Amino acid sequence: MRRRRMNQLYIGNLSPAATAQDLRQLFGERQLPLPGQVLLKSGYAFVDYPDQNWAIRAIETLSGKVELHGKVMEVDYSVPKKLRSRKIQIRNIPPHLQWEVLDGLLAQYGTVENVEQVNTDTETAVVNVTYATKEEAKVAIEKLSDQQFENYSFKISYIPDEEVSSPPPPQRSRRGGHSSRERGSSPGGSSQPKQLEFPLRMLVPTQFVGAIIGKEGLTIKNLTKQTQSKVDIHRKENAGAAEKPITIHATPEGCSEACRMILDIMQKEADETKSAEEIPLKILAHNSLVGRLIGKEGRNLKKIEQDTGTKITISPLQDLTIYNPERTITVKGSTEACSNAEVEIMKKLREAYESDVVAVNQQANLIPGLNLSALGIFSTGLSMLPSTHGARGAAAATPYHPFAQQSGRRRTGSSAYLSSLYGAPPAGAFPHQHPLPEQEVVNLFIPTQAVGAIIGKKGQHIKQLARFAGASIKIAPAEGPDASERMVIITGPPEAQFKAQGRIFGKLKEENFFNPKEEVKLEAHIKVPSFAAGRVIGKGGKTVNELQNLTSAEVIVPRDQTPDENEEVVVKIIGHFFASQTAQRKIREIVQQVKQQEHKHAQGAAASQHSK
Repeated sequence: MRRRRMNQLYIGNLSPAATAQDLRQLFGERQLPLPGQVLLKSGYAFVDYPDQNWAIRAIETLSGKVELHGKVMEVDYSVPKKLRSRKIQIRNIPPHLQWEVLDGLLAQYGTVENVEQVNTDTETAVVNVTYATKEEAKVAIEKLSDQQFENYSFKISYIPDEEVSSPPPPQRSRRGGHSSRERGSSPGGSSQPKQLEFPLRMLVPTQFVGAIIGKEGLTIKNLTKQTQSKVDIHRKENAGAAEKPITIHATPEGCSEACRMILDIMQKEADETKSAEEIPLKILAHNSLVGRLIGKEGRNLKKIEQDTGTKITISPLQDLTIYNPERTITVKGSTEACSNAEVEIMKKLREAYESDVVAVNQQANLIPGLNLSALGIFSTGLSMLPSTHGARGAAAATPYHPFAQQSGRRRTGSSAYLSSLYGAPPAGAFPHQHPLPEQEVVNLFIPTQAVGAIIGKKGQHIKQLARFAGASIKIAPAEGPDASERMVIITGPPEAQFKAQGRIFGKLKEENFFNPKEEVKLEAHIKVPSFAAGRVIGKGGKTVNELQNLTSAEVIVPRDQTPDENEEVVVKIIGHFFASQTAQRKIREIVQQVKQQEHKHAQGAAASQHSK
């Protein structure tokens, strides 16, 4: 019932002469057939659409643009005043708009809990935004409505806030996310990373799609049966495009076998039609995973090329937009060679993905109240990717959300990460528990030449970043004219640190301050009480070694440090973002334990003294 209400439209400014049949005819002429009844009142009407994409298309096509009996009709979501809460929809967004720009714009009006891009067939982008309060959402609507941005005029609507519109019915209120696993694609519903599905995404020339499907779908049915896979061919995506995405859901072996069969089918078709000599394999991979596929100085990629006798290229970062977070890995060689390369490429991507799942789960456990869905820390707007709703067929039409669960219910833990990576999850996956978290200070070192990018024109970027993260961010003066690094001082609670540091890592990657073939690794300094430094090191360096093994970060506690005026010493952490974050949290956890032990010891000593 709630999904139906989500897509109910209000049609206003109607002439008294307008009839339901008039509306059906008008909508039908514009390829917007009405599937349900038309509820006609005096001067206005209500209609329903089965999914959000159709509703958006109707609003964009008709509202303020079409006359009926001499009156220009208004079309918008039907949202009663009592349901106008924290959720709004923004349409007509320039498709090339970068996440950081939109984020800064949205953050001007309040705390953004969630941003979810809606997959539409319009040229411009559409996002659903959830603010922390209904007052902030109201201000955003007032300020952003019809605001001009790069010759595009934003269109804003309220959309129903499901948390307000109706409480979950009893049968859906099971704990632990059990119900959301019942219809998931993973048998048994295990949450272990090793058993998480990692689909293969391919791009195939549109001219071969018919051959892959086969007459009456026999070829694709045979393929899925042989490989025990589910294959989604996204034919409706990117109308007129030369290539179409395919998503293969199966075991690693099943994905590889399906890929091999698809390559064989395309090569056979190409030979028969003499349309191409050699068909390359094109794999789509999320940008956040590609760095680890490439490896340091390109070593991983070179090894795969040498072992399989293929030539591998990867599309540039510049091709990434708000719509497209995936990069294209093109493999050239014989069908056999390309198939062998696919196995190795997917193995590396899967390892990177599983590593990130583990890292994010650790973050969720280590930072109480961390709302991963609201962070948006990854480069290229990863938290703004499309999410799917509705039936299986609707999900299959969404190109960049391969991990969507059909149930559409709340997700936590590793599945929330899947959604933050491949589609924004609902807000509140990790509810806030601590209203007054401790303020932390982290000194992050960035290349000197990157300072301008972090500050932005007239300081706009660093201001937006501070506002988004809820942290104080300052850049310390250079230590000398030839200094290769500058220190960024970040002050804020754990979640603010996570958000601010993550954005800085992402910005450096986006702006190409690091080689495209290497991961961004930065040095961070945190201070710990001098009496706790020994515990961080551990006996014979045991604790610090365990820290490094656990987090993949380099952790250094310089010996013979002189404590500062606060009796604190520096711990250095060097690593990529998740490694650095996990190390920071673990070290602060150790310090907290030492402080608690010291406090108990002091209390015990005082009690003993008092008893004498």
